[in-house]
Amino acid sequence: MKIASRLACAKHQGSVLIISMIFVVIFSALVISLEAMSSANVQIATNQHKANCARACAESGHQIIRLWLNNVSIPGTTAQGLRFGEIANSLHSSAYQVSNINLSCNSSAITIPSITLDSTQGESFSAVITQADTNKLQVDVTGAHGQLSKTISADYEFAERGNTVFDFAVASKGPLSLSGNVELEDVNLSVVSNVYIESENSNLALSITGNSQVAGNVSIVNPIANVYIQGAKAGIGGETGQAAIDNHVLFGAAPSEFPEPNPSYFEPYVVNVVDANTDTSADATFENVRIVAGTNPNFTGNAILKGIVFIEAPNVVTFSGSTTITGIVVGNGDLNDNSGTNQINFSGNVTSFSVTELPSEEQFAQLRNEIGTFLIAPGFSASFGGNCNITNGTIAANGIRFYGNAGGIIYGSIINYSDIEAEITGNNDLYFNRSGLIPVPAGFVPEIVLQYKPSSYSETSL
Repeated sequence: MKIASRLACAKHQGSVLIISMIFVVIFSALVISLEAMSSANVQIATNQHKANCARACAESGHQIIRLWLNNVSIPGTTAQGLRFGEIANSLHSSAYQVSNINLSCNSSAITIPSITLDSTQGESFSAVITQADTNKLQVDVTGAHGQLSKTISADYEFAERGNTVFDFAVASKGPLSLSGNVELEDVNLSVVSNVYIESENSNLALSITGNSQVAGNVSIVNPIANVYIQGAKAGIGGETGQAAIDNHVLFGAAPSEFPEPNPSYFEPYVVNVVDANTDTSADATFENVRIVAGTNPNFTGNAILKGIVFIEAPNVVTFSGSTTITGIVVGNGDLNDNSGTNQINFSGNVTSFSVTELPSEEQFAQLRNEIGTFLIAPGFSASFGGNCNITNGTIAANGIRFYGNAGGIIYGSIINYSDIEAEITGNNDLYFNRSGLIPVPAGFVPEIVLQYKPSSYSETSL
């Protein structure tokens, strides 16, 4: 029995060593595989890191170019064929050091050369701006990290932007005076009846006496200006006395750019003439008329004016009878003329309506789309008295005066280009309603800006 036992043990001698060797080989293979996999993962991670760095450079460049383009502003009168060159000029003169970069521009592309972000890592970005069509730009920004690069593409469209002055009910370069029983308020919210005053040449920027009130707040550019309030009910923002000044007047406000008027825009609509031979004392209807310079007419009868009333300078035009105006009054004086030599005076029973109320006749077909403006008269002073009732758009002139019972609803703003005091006195309420209005009323030069289109964003790797 003992011999058999020894033979059985001898038969399986060395098997443990073989099994151990097999496991060593298996684990060695696993180690080699894991090492290879780890090396591959490290390489993949390195490549992804470089790609992400390239993408980050492209994204940085994209945000920088977006910032620059958001500050581009082109006059609205710029022809479409010249806008691309204006964009290049704007980038050159940008406050964001673009002038230090050697931009290249031709009729089809603006090229911004490589801009270094991190020289130690070989990181940079460059950009090419092309005009995809008359209303759209395509911006391709390429970010680089070493030998890898990534490009981000996005579109920008041309759009019109109104001046911030249109955000105010009354905007005046000169002081503003309210006296009597005057109320400046909004049809819906008092915030829309805010007032903007520059008053750079007068420290008395705003005077409110009697029972006059401004429902909104007041912004005054002149930091050392004063506000005078006298009267038990005289106030601003629903408060009276010093509390009205302390809580509703901002001194040293940021200046706003006044919109540029373009009276000549309306000249193509004018087909008839009022001159020295025209009888303006009779009851008559005038449609799309030009009042010739030096005529100085007084409309004393029952006058009905439709469409454009284009007044050449010099002129003093008076509406002292019963006048109905459905359209836009335009004066083509000098925007820098604050002398008051040219005048437009409404002193009778005047009623006005928007161009949208014009009859459906061919001569008014296009004009009915020219909304948002009642009077645009650079170089003319404008006065509204008697029983003048305005239900119309923006009023802009070099000198503004409301007196008597003149009032109504202004679908826009009152803009005084003159540094001479604008005066609103008497027993009148002016209500402002800018709900749903277009950004730029007819006849004013808009700013052409570029709007980023997020839906056009795309990425490509190179």
